[in-house]
Amino acid sequence: MIDQRTDKPAWLGYLPLAVILTVAIIGFFTLREYLSFETLRDNREALIAFRDAHYVLTVTIFIAAYILIVAFSLPGAGIATITGGFLFGTVFGVLFNVTSATIGAVLIFMAARMGLGERLKARMDASEGMVRKIKEGIDQNQWSMLFFIRLVPAVPFFVANLIPAFLGVLLHRFVISTFLGIIPGSLVYTSVGAGLGAVFARGETPNFGIIFEPHILFPILGLCVLSLLPIIIKAVTGKKELLK
Repeated sequence: MIDQRTDKPAWLGYLPLAVILTVAIIGFFTLREYLSFETLRDNREALIAFRDAHYVLTVTIFIAAYILIVAFSLPGAGIATITGGFLFGTVFGVLFNVTSATIGAVLIFMAARMGLGERLKARMDASEGMVRKIKEGIDQNQWSMLFFIRLVPAVPFFVANLIPAFLGVLLHRFVISTFLGIIPGSLVYTSVGAGLGAVFARGETPNFGIIFEPHILFPILGLCVLSLLPIIIKAVTGKKELLK
C-alpha cells in the first residue's frame, strides 16, 4: 500500500503566531491614536445612540472587536474594557469583557502552542537537571501559577497568554484560570467605564491607575497570595518531612 500521508512543512506551525506578531506590530504603530480614551470621549453620544437603537448588534460588534484586540495583541484592551462598562454597565460589561478576553486569549494561546509550545514542551520533558526540575515544579502547581500570573496586575496580558502555551498547559486549565483570574481586574476597569457618564459631564479624565490604589491593589494581592497558598503549604510540609 502507498503511504498517502504528507508531512506538512515545519514553517506552517509558526504561521499563526507570525501573523499575530506582524499584526500586533502594525497595530501598535497605526491604531494607538484611534483606540484611546479621547476617541471614546469624542464619540460617546454616537455610541450610546447606536447601542440604544441596535443593542444586540452593538454587543456582537463589541465582542468581536474585543476578541480581535486580544487575539492580535493590539493596543486598546484597557480602553475596550472601559468601553464595555460605559456601554453595558458593570454587570453585563464584566460578562462581555471577560468572555471576549478569554476567547481572544485562547486564540493566541493556540497559535503559540502550535508554533513553539509543543516543541518547547518536548525539549523540556526530555531535558535533565535544573530545567527538568523547574518543569516538574510548574506541572505540579499549574493551577496556582496560572491564577497567579492572571491576578498580578504587573504581568502583561500578552505574556500571560504565551507562558502557559510554552509550558504545555492543558487547554481547559488555561480557559478556566483565564476566565476566573481576570475577573477582579476586569471588574475594576469596567466599573470605571460604567461611571464615565459623570466623568464626561465634569470634563475630567478617569483614573486609569485605580487598580494600583491600596484599597484595590491589596485585595488583589491577597488573592495572589491565596493562589500561591498550595505551593507554600507544599513547600512547608516538604521541609517538615525532610526534618523528620
